[in-house]
Amino acid sequence: MSPCRQAKNALHNGEIPISCRDRHCPKCQTAARDRWIAARQKELLPTRYLHVVFTLPSRLAPVVLQNKKVLYDLLFRTSAETLMEVARDPRHLGAEIGFFSVLHTWSQQLNIHPHVHCVVPAGGLSPDHTHWVHTRENYSLPKKVLRKVFRGKFVDALKQAFQNGQLNFHADLKLLAQPKIFAAWLRPLFRQHWVVYLKPPFGGPEYVLQYLGRYTHRVAISNHRLVSFADGQVTFRWRDSADGNKQKLLPLSANEFLTRFLLHILPQGFVRIRNFGFLANRRRTTLLPLCFQLLSATSEPQAEQHASSTEDAPGLYRCPKCGGPMKVIERLTAAEIQLRSPPRIKSAA
Repeated sequence: MSPCRQAKNALHNGEIPISCRDRHCPKCQTAARDRWIAARQKELLPTRYLHVVFTLPSRLAPVVLQNKKVLYDLLFRTSAETLMEVARDPRHLGAEIGFFSVLHTWSQQLNIHPHVHCVVPAGGLSPDHTHWVHTRENYSLPKKVLRKVFRGKFVDALKQAFQNGQLNFHADLKLLAQPKIFAAWLRPLFRQHWVVYLKPPFGGPEYVLQYLGRYTHRVAISNHRLVSFADGQVTFRWRDSADGNKQKLLPLSANEFLTRFLLHILPQGFVRIRNFGFLANRRRTTLLPLCFQLLSATSEPQAEQHASSTEDAPGLYRCPKCGGPMKVIERLTAAEIQLRSPPRIKSAA
C-alpha cells in the first residue's frame, strides 16, 4: 500500500493523514506540479511553443538500468546540445534558443523507455542579442538533422564515459567491460533508427500552462489507470499506440508490477526538470527580460500597422470577435445572394 493510500485510510479512521511527499507518488506530485507551474507562469514568453521528444533506442535499456545517473545526464546534455546547435545554424533558425526538458523513463506498459520532453519557444535571440528571430508559421527544426546530430553526440558521449570508467556492468553485462566487446556492442547504434519526435506547434503561453501539467510532474503510473487488485494480480489500463491508441487492460502479478514500477525510481537528488539556453539558471536573470523586451518591440509595430490600416474602416468591417479588420474579397448582387444563401427553415407553428 502506498503512503498516500495509508494517509487516505487514516483519514477515514479519524486519524491525521501525513503526505509522503515522494516525487514518485502520483498524489503528492499534484501539489508540486501546481507550485512549479505557478513559478513558471511569469517566465512564459508571448509566443508560440514547440514540443520536441528525444528517445533512446531500446538497445541501450539494459545499460541504462545499471547506469541511470550517468546515462540520464548524457540524455539531458546531448539532447540540449543538439537543439541549441541546430537552432544556431543560419540554415535553420540562426538564433539562440532557451527551453526546459523533462525526463520520462517509462512506456505505457511500465517498461524502461528513457526519453526527454523539450518545450521550446518558437524563436530565439539573434547572435548579437539585438532582435528576436521568429520561426516560420507551422515550422520547427528539421527532424532528420536532429536525429543525426543527437545520435552522434550521444554515442560519442557514451564512448567517453566508458573511457573515463564511469560505466558499471554487472550480471549479464559483465563482458561489456572489455573495450573490444563494448566497441562491437556500440557499433550497431549508428545503423539503428533513433527517434526524435516533433509535435506540431501549439498555442501561446495560456495553453502552455495547461499543457505543462501533463508532462512536468508525471510519474510512471497514475491512480486512475489502476483497475483492480485481485488474486495476486494488478490490472491497469494502457494505451496501444500501434492499434489506434486504443485503451487496453494489462494484468500483471503483484511482484512483476512492483518490479516494473521500481525501474523508474530515479537516483537520489537527481534533477528531472532542467533549463537550457537563455533559460539556464545562470543566464535567465539577464536574458529572459531581454527576450520580453525584444518580443514586445516586434509586436508594437504590427499593432500600429493594423491600427493605421483600419482607422478609417467603419465598425461593420471589423471582426466582432477580435476587432481586427475584415477584408472584402467579393461583392454579390441581390440575385447572387438569393442563389447562395442557405435554405430557410420554416418555423414550427
